[in-house]
Amino acid sequence: MKKGLIYLIALSTTLNVFSQETRYFPERNADWVIKSPTEFSINESALQKAVTFAMNNEYSGSRDLRIAILKGFEREPFHEILGPTKKRGGPAGVILKNGYVIASWGDTKRVDMTFSVTKSFLSTVAGLAEDRGIIEDTSDKMGQYIWDGTFDGAHNSKISWEHLLQQNSDWSGELWGGKDWADRPPREGGLDDWKFRKLNEPGTVMEYNDVRVNLLAYSLTHVWRKPLPAVLKEHLMDKIGASTTWRWFGYENAWTEVDGVDVKSVTGGGHSGGGIFINTEDMARFGLLFLNEGKWNNDQLISQRWIKKATAASTPNPNYGYLWWLNKKGDRHVEGWSEDLYYAAGFGGNFIVIDKEHDLVMVTRWLEPGKLEDFMTLVLEAL
Repeated sequence: MKKGLIYLIALSTTLNVFSQETRYFPERNADWVIKSPTEFSINESALQKAVTFAMNNEYSGSRDLRIAILKGFEREPFHEILGPTKKRGGPAGVILKNGYVIASWGDTKRVDMTFSVTKSFLSTVAGLAEDRGIIEDTSDKMGQYIWDGTFDGAHNSKISWEHLLQQNSDWSGELWGGKDWADRPPREGGLDDWKFRKLNEPGTVMEYNDVRVNLLAYSLTHVWRKPLPAVLKEHLMDKIGASTTWRWFGYENAWTEVDGVDVKSVTGGGHSGGGIFINTEDMARFGLLFLNEGKWNNDQLISQRWIKKATAASTPNPNYGYLWWLNKKGDRHVEGWSEDLYYAAGFGGNFIVIDKEHDLVMVTRWLEPGKLEDFMTLVLEAL
């Protein structure tokens, strides 16, 4: 190996260590430290174009999210709102570089629904469980842990934690009144076609489905033996200095008995109401934790091993991991950005984007969903 190459590798390693050592982690109730983009050799006027774009491309659905939900999922038979909703604010967001705010817009302290961004929080609760041995491994079959009949039968008995986390289980059944086949049905066919379909072998076909994600939340509630919001608060949100304003809701009828006590089973999104209601800054803290490989200051809150598993491409969909979207080569690949980039995404244009290559966390609220790639292209131009 040539001396010059050895020097470059050593320099790269040193710069990477330096970058992580100099990341900023805000204390609870502390104002974020704001730095000029120019301090990081980022074009400030170009970055402002991205911010202006986000503000000018607000999600086109109603600010009354009850109306937006019913309109957005009107194709689903039997769909109804079963959990809390909240009228939303306008576009908001923040961009962090090395943990410092280099751009922000809108009301970043306003608490709003975050829809399927909740799924990435739910995935993290599963990771906390595996890190602590509550779940031995995500390859384990669900029936080893949940033996109440939920995973009985020739098909459902094959399902593992990983299948639920990657949304490729094709679990068949009903939970909290929601039928798996009625959630986001195919464009073709009708009720009989959907209800009596041939089931896919677990692990072979990815299908976005909130009934099955809520089933994961139900299962995690039973293995943790406590409400998941309490788990998330104790083991993660309090430790990253999140505010006390975030909430995690379930459906009105989603109660299950754990150790003789009725416990609310939360949802993995706001598809029928519920899910995590949170402000932009708390979303940014969550993203910063993942940017730093699960470590907040000197406290390893979630293992690097879990993050590696959670952001590995699933077999049927290279753009999906454990309830995280990935930037691998595929239908959702954003050109120009690293394949190691990954993000949480929710209805109405809610995103937490984690880009380790550039040491960035980007959070957007109420950006027209189809405009995310355009927004990210503008950010890339600023870099």
